[in-house]
Amino acid sequence: MLILGLDPGSTRTGFGLIDSRAGRLRTITFGIIRPPANLPFLDRLPHLLDALETLVVRSRPDVVAAEDLFVARNSRVALQLGHVRGVALIPFLRAGIPVHEYPPRLVKKTVTGYGAAEKEQVRRMVRLLVGLHDGEIPLDASDALAVAICHAHCRPPATPRVAPHAAT
Repeated sequence: MLILGLDPGSTRTGFGLIDSRAGRLRTITFGIIRPPANLPFLDRLPHLLDALETLVVRSRPDVVAAEDLFVARNSRVALQLGHVRGVALIPFLRAGIPVHEYPPRLVKKTVTGYGAAEKEQVRRMVRLLVGLHDGEIPLDASDALAVAICHAHCRPPATPRVAPHAAT
């Protein structure tokens, strides 16, 4: 099963694609989508959408696992993150790819054994779990891989693909 993990953010959206078979995890690809930082917030959203539409076509995941919203102290930040998450999920929903959401504490607990783990702890465990020994993994990408790993370990029973939503 190909699982695409997403860690949506307003300036950086991490993604990580893993193959989960017979209890073994293998990384296929990972990276970060960075819309131009000099653009106003709303003008960054189409760049994110375009990049994720391309990712759908290139990666053809069986399922998407996205980090759920965390409770933000700043309501404006929470609202912006909600916008980003909505835009980030549209390409997968349109393609009929099942989307599952996981709270950050569950992701951290699944990967490190501790729900309040620091980002660097998550990155170290992701490297071990998916066998990435060479090269640097950006924190946003390791967070996305962690969400994919969480899905591989916590996934609900198989969900059939739904018919893609036709744009009107």
